[in-house]
Amino acid sequence: MIKNYLKVAWWNLIKNKVHSFINIAGLAVGMAVAMLIGLWIWDELSFNKFTKNYDHIAQVIQNVTNNGEVQTWQSVPYPLATELRKNYGNDFKRVVMTAGMGNHILALDNKKLTRNGGFMEQQGPDMLTLDMLKGSRDALKDPSSILISSATAKAYFADTDPIGKTLKIDNQIVAKVAGVYSDFPRNSTFADLGFIGSWEMFYNANDIKSMREPWRPNFTTLYVQMADNADMATVSLKIRDVKLRNVNAVLAKKKPALFLQPMSKWHLYDDFKDGKNIGGGIQYVWMFGIIGVFVLLLACINFMNLSTARSEKRAREVGIRKAVGSLRSQLIYQFFSESLLCVAIAFLLALLFVQLGLSLFNEVANKEMSILWSSPLFWILSLGFSLLTGLIAGSYPAFYLSSFQPVKVLKGTFRVGRLAAIPRKVLVLVQFTVSVTLIIGTVVVFRQIQFAKDRPVGYSRDGLVSISIGTQDIHKNYEAVKDELFKTGAVIAMAEGDVAPTSAAGSTSAIEWRDKDPNLSVDFQQAGVSPEYGKTVGWQFKEGRDFSREFLTDSAAVVINQASVKFMNLKNPMNEYLTYYGNKFKIIGVIKDIIVDSPYGQVKPSVFFLNKGAGSAVLLKINPKVSASQAIDKITPVFKRFNPEQPFEYNFVDQEYAKKFGNEQRIGKLAAFFASLAILISCLGLFGMASFMAEQRIKEIGVRKVLGASVFNLWRLLSTDFIVLVTVSLLVASPVAWYLMHNWLQHFDYRSSISGWIFVFTGLGAITITLLTVSFQSVKAALANPIKSLKTE
Repeated sequence: MIKNYLKVAWWNLIKNKVHSFINIAGLAVGMAVAMLIGLWIWDELSFNKFTKNYDHIAQVIQNVTNNGEVQTWQSVPYPLATELRKNYGNDFKRVVMTAGMGNHILALDNKKLTRNGGFMEQQGPDMLTLDMLKGSRDALKDPSSILISSATAKAYFADTDPIGKTLKIDNQIVAKVAGVYSDFPRNSTFADLGFIGSWEMFYNANDIKSMREPWRPNFTTLYVQMADNADMATVSLKIRDVKLRNVNAVLAKKKPALFLQPMSKWHLYDDFKDGKNIGGGIQYVWMFGIIGVFVLLLACINFMNLSTARSEKRAREVGIRKAVGSLRSQLIYQFFSESLLCVAIAFLLALLFVQLGLSLFNEVANKEMSILWSSPLFWILSLGFSLLTGLIAGSYPAFYLSSFQPVKVLKGTFRVGRLAAIPRKVLVLVQFTVSVTLIIGTVVVFRQIQFAKDRPVGYSRDGLVSISIGTQDIHKNYEAVKDELFKTGAVIAMAEGDVAPTSAAGSTSAIEWRDKDPNLSVDFQQAGVSPEYGKTVGWQFKEGRDFSREFLTDSAAVVINQASVKFMNLKNPMNEYLTYYGNKFKIIGVIKDIIVDSPYGQVKPSVFFLNKGAGSAVLLKINPKVSASQAIDKITPVFKRFNPEQPFEYNFVDQEYAKKFGNEQRIGKLAAFFASLAILISCLGLFGMASFMAEQRIKEIGVRKVLGASVFNLWRLLSTDFIVLVTVSLLVASPVAWYLMHNWLQHFDYRSSISGWIFVFTGLGAITITLLTVSFQSVKAALANPIKSLKTE
């Protein structure tokens, strides 16, 4: 019997090729989208699960009351680790500090490369359960040792054994390779971590023991592994006031409150506001999960619509089979077998589509995903998912078609009736409501990105190049380097700074001013710069002047931004002084706010001092008359000659600034991709429905043509129903989309509005797409010879 069901199902597929193609293609696209989204969600939910201690690891984070608001800081002061070990030893199995995470210069003889790495206490590798390829995890017990990743080992040592070899870190720390670990996976907080040095290396290189207030600077990231019998939530409350009990009266005003953030929440729940977690990436997991369900639902709707729409053509078949003794249950099995056969073919096509499109999808999503061919769970979920899809897609036609009465069908008195079209219209309405909502959402996302991109940044990014400096060589030969660069004709300005203008150098709570509220906790971003910094980056002054080498008093001067003036409520800032660690600094200039952190957030109060030492960044302004490639070719030899211990690496500031939009742009591209596929699936359904309606009304069209109806009139007749449905879907989708996107925009301090033109534009686009889709069948039917359609009457 099953064999017979499949034979009939296959015969029906071959007989109705267009109908079958639309059904299978729609299902395949819908299932491919669902698979891609499923792989993306799996990758997101499995973030950091590389370690066996996943459920027991947490990061110590602090909430501080700062500038009148509660802020959440990821870094903590380094004495906190000792305090936790000393007083809470029963709650923690391991307490591990890390610091200096970022790019460093690793040198092997004359081979110098920049690698991402950092420094970690000796229990760190055990806590993270590093997969050691050579050496052991406890190698960091030796303060002179370093662990390197497999990729780093290959880059420096190729196929030779690196154990016992020495590397030089940042041209000052000599480290002995004591182990090689497997590269961290891409979906990990520690992805691309090329080396791990001992904590003692960082401690000694930065002379931490000479700090006058060790509880003030927050520069370490502190991880803990819970004891086997410890409850994380309970311990989080116990350690809440540890920092508060150890800081001075000034820092106590910030009311620091510690808490534990479980490893399971580092990636998807990393967004805090007013000291409370408000989610993070999890909102996108939910969003794309819902999109995946709806896109698949659209494909199922197509199947149900086209199957029920062709019910009259199969009514006689059902009548005959019932007359010769077929049970209704057998007919239901027949229609379900057709549905499952379609789904099986669609599933194979979906696997092909996913395999072909996965590399492009990975590039857009910034992932390294692959189909889990060897995973039993993948196949169980996929096959179960396909079975469920087949049952859902075939449920309506199976139960609807099998209910026809054979007497009426065979007498010719069976009519589907006008009410039978209502479910199909409702399903089409649902299709376009979902599609229009996705389109509106995508437009709002891209508009928000563009709105932030157009925000004034407070300086000029054009032709601005930043070069990270890890040695003193450029600073010691600053004037000579500057002269050589100017001689090339490629550079018109040069400056030193703590960091490039796209990054925050650090912050300080040691700023005081006249009439400051003694109970107010403050935090100003600070940076040390050379006198030419403002000219090089293009500071825009509201008042006062820039630093100058001509004024010796500028060593005790400061430039502030507008946010600082507003925060300190200075009426005449040019007549004011700031106090920094007891030293008075004259305000000589006020610049427009510079966007350093997120372009979607508020600009923080910032102060700029003259840097007496070397900065970690050199900034160059390229001559606009010289192309970027030519300028770099001329700049490179100068830096290699004066700074031979460091590989020459540079960044264009405008490109670095563009990276701040990376996450939102990826989300926008993915949303646009899925919205396009949703429209494609909906249009396939419309095309099939238009084809059926034209075929169903072919005699009516013939009569109307004979009576003098024009092609335009017939086109309008066949298109009107679809335009009405799309218009209703617009009325339903618009408020839904507005509500969802309005809530999404609330996550940004600096945000665009949702303009009415978005809905008008989307509506016109949806109607245009609908007309283009149905017009082919409508015009084809209108141009057909009426004699052929009427000759059987």
